[in-house]
Amino acid sequence: MALADLLQQDAIIPALKVNSKKQLLQELAAKASKLTGVGEREIFDIILQRERLGSTGVGHGIAIPHGKLSSISSIKGIFARLEAPVDFEALDDEPVDLVFLLLAPEGAGADHLKALSRIARVLRDQDLVAKLRKTDSASAIYAFLNEEQANHAA
Repeated sequence: MALADLLQQDAIIPALKVNSKKQLLQELAAKASKLTGVGEREIFDIILQRERLGSTGVGHGIAIPHGKLSSISSIKGIFARLEAPVDFEALDDEPVDLVFLLLAPEGAGADHLKALSRIARVLRDQDLVAKLRKTDSASAIYAFLNEEQANHAA
């Protein structure tokens, strides 16, 4: 599963200004609503519900919030680079500044897990993460993520 299949260039927020985890999730839900046509509140509630089970802050300043929606037909991703890190109750207690929101259709079981695994694997690359943190260009972020995808597929 390629990141390009999950993430369009218009789904990248290159310099998001937020002050809290809640505000971050609200902004991601608003962006996801524009891209999917699903109500902002429905998306926010789904990702908040998942966060209540345990933080999706995976460590090293990265979070991968995710949820399943009955009203979408394909897996969608949104990537945000924050202007300033926020507390995300991450596993390592480090604040988060790179976030990849993943939304999947309700019946997407294995594909949802494959997508999460792919995102986590790509974002473990420290060189890529350093590049992502240094740019506030959506097109550059998109290129870095897809370039990395090609490298990992080899």
